[in-house]
Amino acid sequence: MIRQQQNQHQTLKILPQQIQLLNLFQLNTQELQMHIRQEMDQNPYLEETLDHTDERLGDTYDRDAAQDYKDWDEYAYNDVPDYSVEYANYFNAEAMPERPMADVVDFREEARRQLSMRVVDDRLLSLAHYLIDCLEETGLLQKDLEAIADDFSFSHFMTTEEEVEAALKLIQALEPAGIGARDIRECWLLQLSRMNQKRPDVKISTALLERFYDDFKGRRFEKIMDALNLDEEEFRMIVQFLGALSMRPVAETVTSISPKDNIVPDIQISLDADSFNITVCGITAENFRVSDALQETMQATKDKGALQYLRSKLQSANWLLYAIRQRNESMMKITKAIIQYQKAYFEDGDVNKLQPMILKNIADQVGLDISTVSRLTSNKYADTHFGTIHLKDLFTEGIINKTGEVISNRVIRHALEEVISNEDKSNPYTDQQLVAILMNKGYKVARRTVAKYRDLLQIPVAQVRAMWA
Repeated sequence: MIRQQQNQHQTLKILPQQIQLLNLFQLNTQELQMHIRQEMDQNPYLEETLDHTDERLGDTYDRDAAQDYKDWDEYAYNDVPDYSVEYANYFNAEAMPERPMADVVDFREEARRQLSMRVVDDRLLSLAHYLIDCLEETGLLQKDLEAIADDFSFSHFMTTEEEVEAALKLIQALEPAGIGARDIRECWLLQLSRMNQKRPDVKISTALLERFYDDFKGRRFEKIMDALNLDEEEFRMIVQFLGALSMRPVAETVTSISPKDNIVPDIQISLDADSFNITVCGITAENFRVSDALQETMQATKDKGALQYLRSKLQSANWLLYAIRQRNESMMKITKAIIQYQKAYFEDGDVNKLQPMILKNIADQVGLDISTVSRLTSNKYADTHFGTIHLKDLFTEGIINKTGEVISNRVIRHALEEVISNEDKSNPYTDQQLVAILMNKGYKVARRTVAKYRDLLQIPVAQVRAMWA
């Protein structure tokens, strides 16, 4: 028997404009500028407002005009040697470099160049390029593949964790060996895979990392030696062989100008007496406007198809200006809340004064969703009087010390790193000794917590540090 039934239920849907707004929140200043330039190429309504009132342009024009009217004979027969004016053909006199600038190729650009020489499916190639941008400055990939798949699906096309892993395999086959590794173990294995597999030390090292890496980190050396049939001297040679391998595919120290040092801050924070001045750097909605001439053209247009196209572009331009305004206002609110929460830290930049703070603390204070706060602080940098900081690094969990005070876990990690850097390299501290030292400093932490933070700092155990000393 056929019958009709009416049901009423609530569903949560997100509009396409809301998705675009969230994507816009995640962009930093440089990425936002590129996005707007692309939008200007596609949208005739969106145009940049130019300020022609700069007085310095007049001085520049007069100086250049004097050069234009210089007589050729006067220039050819003067007493100025050629070498003194050679660089003037390439550089502005006011921006003459004080020292030669070396051309530096970023490892990400080199990875893209290597990818372009391979026959790869377009879908997999897009994923590989996205993964290259996700790499840390050391060449390691610290972001979870599932999270990368979600972010990529949100902004590009739907993908899966398995497909992302297939793209990661492409990157790990590039140079330098170890690029795209997710931890030290995988970085070592990728380097060993490039070596002669018939060598005994390569075979034993590969077996150790594949089967006994947790035992190796846990200092269960006797178990490893028994399983691999090694004596103490042979095991020491294997550890020294692993110590010769690079723990990071990309060197941290760069002797020339490096692109990673050129960070464009999104927020500028200055301290004036006891008050903080906050400025959102980069692009604002006032830098762009909707073309008045095209609006008049739309009013005179009678073609329905052209009129619909112009209306959609006008709506898109107005929405983009609104989104930029919302982004900057939200970033201002979040920064003010962070400074209010971390006032002691922002006064002098002392990491030990950093208070435990999670995304929910700021989200509740500014009235925004936690995911919105996360997007507006990810990949965003602030220029302060004590240096450039990453806003997302300010969010840390809290740990109770021996006096009952809640302190940031970043403070403990900083103290742990300082203790290990000042230890006797030939007789390093064990985790239990580090617990006692931190306890004397007022930080009540368990041994497993010390081991966890030591792993996060990519510092090996005491026995390995002693062998590598």
